[in-house]
Amino acid sequence: MIDIRYAAEVATAKSAGKPIVALESTIITHGMPYPQNVETARLVEDDIRATGAVPATIAVLDGVLHIGLEAAALDALGQAQNVAKLSRADFAACLARGGTGATTVAATMIAARMAGIHVFATGGIGGVHRGAETSFDISADLRELAQTAVTVVAAGAKAILDLPKTYEVLETLGVPVIVYGQDNVPAFWSATSDMPAPLRMDSAAQIARAHLMRGEMGLPGGQLIANPIPVGAQIPAETLAPFIDQALAEADAQGIAAKSVTPFLLARLFELTKGASLTANIALVRNNARLAGEIACEMAKIAQA
Repeated sequence: MIDIRYAAEVATAKSAGKPIVALESTIITHGMPYPQNVETARLVEDDIRATGAVPATIAVLDGVLHIGLEAAALDALGQAQNVAKLSRADFAACLARGGTGATTVAATMIAARMAGIHVFATGGIGGVHRGAETSFDISADLRELAQTAVTVVAAGAKAILDLPKTYEVLETLGVPVIVYGQDNVPAFWSATSDMPAPLRMDSAAQIARAHLMRGEMGLPGGQLIANPIPVGAQIPAETLAPFIDQALAEADAQGIAAKSVTPFLLARLFELTKGASLTANIALVRNNARLAGEIACEMAKIAQA
């Protein structure tokens, strides 16, 4: 039997029918250094509260699935070493063995569905890695979006990926990619790209209605909401491109592959950009959290109408 533990704030929200937004935990353990990871996690939670929704950071601690982390648990996770990075393939195994793991986009979506949470805020999704035509390195996030009914708010796919191929796979899988407020797809640290938006919506209410409509139609899967990083916080794509190429070349030369690739690239880009990538990352995560909170509140309004 799965041991699920709800943080007090989340349990109260569930009982009262208040909107809840799920948050992943790999951004804490694998995405940012300490103490910025814990500081950012708390800022993001407060951003969600400011919209009227309740945050639920998800992680596995000693074989227990936590939906929401109390303050002490969040701080401990931010400093923990050798935390597993959980996706669909190893989520159940970690729980069964009594392990500790941080949830990726795919695992957070699964846990959110189990907890009855319909909206999830993250930084960026995984996708098709560059060179995937030979490595076959494609994130489980894409298939999870096609089968788990959670609306995921992100700044698009991470810019270290092959973005055109990532969005092509999402189209093939039937995942709606809805760009918020503009006509081209954002590129994570950069607000714009040369890829046209497959769909555009300009309000949280429209996005909430689209999620609920999919449910009424019996369509499987969720939605990806591509929310551009605020222009004042972005790093232009042309500035980032040579740094990404250098980091990718170094990863290849060192034989870094599979789940280790993204953490390595993010850490290396932090060094190459002299910290600018982390500053932008924090800005985009907080921006996504605010939009996710608004969407969750709109869903709650529709449900109560």
